Amino acid sequence: MAKAASDWLIWGSELSPYALKLALCCRHAGLPHRFLPEQGGWAENWRCVQRIEKLKRRQLPLTWPVMSEDDEFPLVPYLLGPDGENLYDSTAIADWLDRELACANKLIPEEPLAAFVARLIDDYADEFLLYTVHHQRWTVSAADNDAGQRVAREYRFQLGPLQPLMARWFSARQTRRLPYLFSVAPEGFRIAGLPQRRQPPTRSGFPSTHALLEAAHAHICAALEVLLTTRPYVLGDRFTLADAALYGQLGMNLSDPSTARAMQARCPRLHQWLLALHSGTPRAEGVGALHIDKALMPLLAEIARIHLPLMQQNAAAHSRLKQQGQRRFNERAFNADEALYEGRLDGAPYRSVAKSFQARSWRDCQARWTALPLAAQLQLATLMPSAESFAA
Repeated sequence: MAKAASDWLIWGSELSPYALKLALCCRHAGLPHRFLPEQGGWAENWRCVQRIEKLKRRQLPLTWPVMSEDDEFPLVPYLLGPDGENLYDSTAIADWLDRELACANKLIPEEPLAAFVARLIDDYADEFLLYTVHHQRWTVSAADNDAGQRVAREYRFQLGPLQPLMARWFSARQTRRLPYLFSVAPEGFRIAGLPQRRQPPTRSGFPSTHALLEAAHAHICAALEVLLTTRPYVLGDRFTLADAALYGQLGMNLSDPSTARAMQARCPRLHQWLLALHSGTPRAEGVGALHIDKALMPLLAEIARIHLPLMQQNAAAHSRLKQQGQRRFNERAFNADEALYEGRLDGAPYRSVAKSFQARSWRDCQARWTALPLAAQLQLATLMPSAESFAA
């Protein structure tokens, strides 16, 4: 399985939390790779664009994972191999790396309870923490982030002299998408000095969620700050998928000045931990013990408070709407004012679109819970509120 450094390619952007997560997983697994388009030449980048387009049109085989009707191809990231390997979805790729590279320290632990908790934290990061970090970038750090310029630089092979236009368009696009990503501004909200295209939007009929997202971000950072003073990694002495997932999301904001400064001031241990993962390779030597213990309770309580009810409410709405004949979900439905539902998180109202990929994620989580030995279920129930929510 050993390949030259030029053989494996991650197609992604440093702006993507999933690309950051995937790159860290590859470094941990010892898979040599390059990051395209940033590290690619003009011809190689265009070949990758064409390869991914053929993959999306089913003209090339997908190596992993197996897709269902609830899945969608993302913009990024992809892992492309020298022998025609085509993979997408950062979590699925982590599983594939464990199986194909036979690493001593697996990203998804072999211990049943540790594996369940690692995947649960990964689900939380991918499906909810994503909302808070995008809110941080495009609202809290809206006045001083340079994300538009950075993505334009990455895609200079396509853009040439049009990079400034791309930077302007991308920032405006990401700001417009905030309500789809759960961030809805209160009426009259405005950031001084920003042009209208960069002002975080409201949406008619949608409650504001700014306070909800900012509280959730503060809660998870505080929980991790305490946890990481007791151990080098989230689950103990060994790096796992849980670390990669949390790093991918929170590490995305290291380049957003206002958010990064606030994190460094309020949670210096977490900030230092993210920087260390960003610049290095997770420690891989030895076996390393995993600890599913009381130290995880604040983190698990936050997941129970915010993530579990969101997944339950989304899954119920998706099932109900599908039974009613709704066939369009996710961002296309949101933009057409379709498949919308109302819910509450920690007492706060919200309105969102039913997301098919989140419904599948929740079904998969419930299936993993069902497969978990009873003793492991009982152990987790002593550490986590609402563990009974996993029961199908």
